[in-house]
Amino acid sequence: MTVVSVMFVLNDFPDPRAAEIEDDIIAIGGNLDAKNLKKSYAMGIFPWPHEGYPLLWFCPDKRGILDFKDLHIPRSLEKWIKKNQPEIKVTINECFGDVMKECQKQKRKDQKGSWINPEMIKAYSDLQKKDGALSLECWMGDELISGIYGVMSKKYFSCESMFFKKPNTSKYAFIQLVEYLKKQKMTWMDLQMVTDVSESFGAKYISRADFLERI
Repeated sequence: MTVVSVMFVLNDFPDPRAAEIEDDIIAIGGNLDAKNLKKSYAMGIFPWPHEGYPLLWFCPDKRGILDFKDLHIPRSLEKWIKKNQPEIKVTINECFGDVMKECQKQKRKDQKGSWINPEMIKAYSDLQKKDGALSLECWMGDELISGIYGVMSKKYFSCESMFFKKPNTSKYAFIQLVEYLKKQKMTWMDLQMVTDVSESFGAKYISRADFLERI
């Protein structure tokens, strides 16, 4: 990644509708804290730490989203849910920090380490205490088997990361999150990027302009 010279150390977030954005980076530096997280997500901006660089804040040209009306659940997963759902307990904000730590440890294809560093865990946990972030947990007995967390802005939810310890359980957590958000009168959520899993559920990319119009 090349951070171009036109970028600047963050004093405040520029308006993504008017700012010059290169490599999807809209700002550099600043504090990673609950206050800046709340402000950035409200503007469609999110932090993504990269080792060897100052803190980078992104507003991508292409934004992954899921419209809930387009949610598709594969038949094989439906069968798995029907068989296993009675054994799984779902909670909200039961152990936000633990969910983030498990996401940090999750091994991901073509990725070494994790962008979820201790500073991220503290900042997002502080935001959750202010009702600005949310976690959903899935349990079998006393064992936390999967979870997902993200940021709850005034107009949208931004899904950050998820983990699993048993097959299909993160997919089940994702579906449960959609159902929870629908009960909050939401009709879509931000995924930032479209993965193979989210694409199988019906996720798609929209333009930055369309995303900013939604929020």
